[in-house]
Amino acid sequence: MRPSAGAARISSQWLRTARVKRSSLEGRHRTCPLPWAGTTRVPYCCSMRRKTSRLLDKSVLLIATVLLAANTYNVPSREVWETALNGRRYFLIIPLVIVGVFGALSPIETITSRSRGQRDVTIRRQILNSLGRLLDEGSKVSPPLGMSDLGVHIWRRRRTLKHPLSGVLVRVGTYRVGTNPINKAFSPTKGVGVAGLCWKHDEEVAVDVEALRDRLSNEGEFNRYAEDNGPDSVMNFSWEQFNRLRHRGAVFATPIRNGRNKFVGCISVDASHGFDVLNGKELRDQSSLLAVVIGQAGFESV
Repeated sequence: MRPSAGAARISSQWLRTARVKRSSLEGRHRTCPLPWAGTTRVPYCCSMRRKTSRLLDKSVLLIATVLLAANTYNVPSREVWETALNGRRYFLIIPLVIVGVFGALSPIETITSRSRGQRDVTIRRQILNSLGRLLDEGSKVSPPLGMSDLGVHIWRRRRTLKHPLSGVLVRVGTYRVGTNPINKAFSPTKGVGVAGLCWKHDEEVAVDVEALRDRLSNEGEFNRYAEDNGPDSVMNFSWEQFNRLRHRGAVFATPIRNGRNKFVGCISVDASHGFDVLNGKELRDQSSLLAVVIGQAGFESV
């Protein structure tokens, strides 16, 4: 079924399905929500992010260094240190050893690196598993999609010098079988493109770009359509942007949220055609699952 007034469709059924799936899967980073692994509790160190482990290493190193420097320069006073040590100056060996160990070895990061590696493999396996299921759906499209046609893209919100407050969406990962079509440079702001609409509404978005492409053949028609139906109906694109990116005829996006339920990025799935076939339960389920898994991992494994 093709849209008449607005090709950009925000599916309420998709949204309800994703919310149910998210509520059943979301948890703290200690939970591994993979369909074939169950919901398994794992030790906290196994889910510790690389940034967190580095911060802990540096914090311990900083505290030990400050203690040694304070003792050397008698801060706050010599009497305070004499009272604290009570003649046992060999206690200062402890922060000295800590400085050496944490400065040279970064033990917390080292200890957690193996578990992070296992987590990375698990998450990438889930991404590829979802890609395989989506390719099965693509085979139902008529005419069939090429093997390298359908792609899964992972977008992350990042602040830039040009957009220091709101930021832009940066593509941090693409998964497809083959190298064609090559991704075009695109870092959408809020509301621009399917990923940008997903960010703007913080909801799942599905757009039949092929229908728009067939209907809007020149700039005049494009501008009139945008005026009549609102800029969201053309993904807030200019005519030049639309011409440049309209080769992906069916595009879907699902938000990625962090532990505080705030938008931090999105998953997008695109293909050259086949919107009506792809816009089904399987794509919604796989996109929602990947959004939860990647959101919990903090984009570290993509």
